[in-house]
Amino acid sequence: MKLELKVNGQAVSVDVPPNMLLVQLLREQLRLTGTHVGCDTAQCGACTVLADGRAIKSCNALALQMQGAEITTIEGLAQPDGTLHPVQAAFKECHGLQCGFCTPGMVMSTVDLLARHPQAGEAEIREQLDGNLCRCTGYQNIVRAVQTAQQQPTIAA
Repeated sequence: MKLELKVNGQAVSVDVPPNMLLVQLLREQLRLTGTHVGCDTAQCGACTVLADGRAIKSCNALALQMQGAEITTIEGLAQPDGTLHPVQAAFKECHGLQCGFCTPGMVMSTVDLLARHPQAGEAEIREQLDGNLCRCTGYQNIVRAVQTAQQQPTIAA
C-alpha cells in the first residue's frame, strides 16, 4: 500500500505492507538506524520518534497509521551543518549516556517533554521519562541533561 509522509523534513512516498511497523520502515527501508529496537513490545522506549511533534514508540505503530504525518528521528534533530539540537548538546555535555543504546529514544522523549512542559521539575522529568529504560546510567546524568536543556534558548524540535 502507498504511504506518503514526511521524515526529517523530506517527503517520502513508499509502498509498505499493511503489517509493517513504523520502526521497520525507518530502519529497513529508509536506513535511519538511529531509531533502535530494544524490545519489540513498547516497553523500553529505544524506538521513540516524534510523530507530528509527539513522542511515540515506533515499534508499536503501524507505518500506514502515519499517512500524512511528519516523523522526526534522532537523525533529523541536528542542523544540516552538524550543530546539535539543544537536547542532544545537553546530553553530550552532561554525560547523559553511557552505552548509547537508549540515548536516541531518551533524547526524542525529552524533546517532546520540553516542548510540552518547558519548566518541568525533577519529579515530572523522571515521571515523563519512565517509559524509556536505561540499564547503564542510573538516570542521574539524564535528568541533569534535561535540566540543562531547559536552560537553552530554544528547545523545540
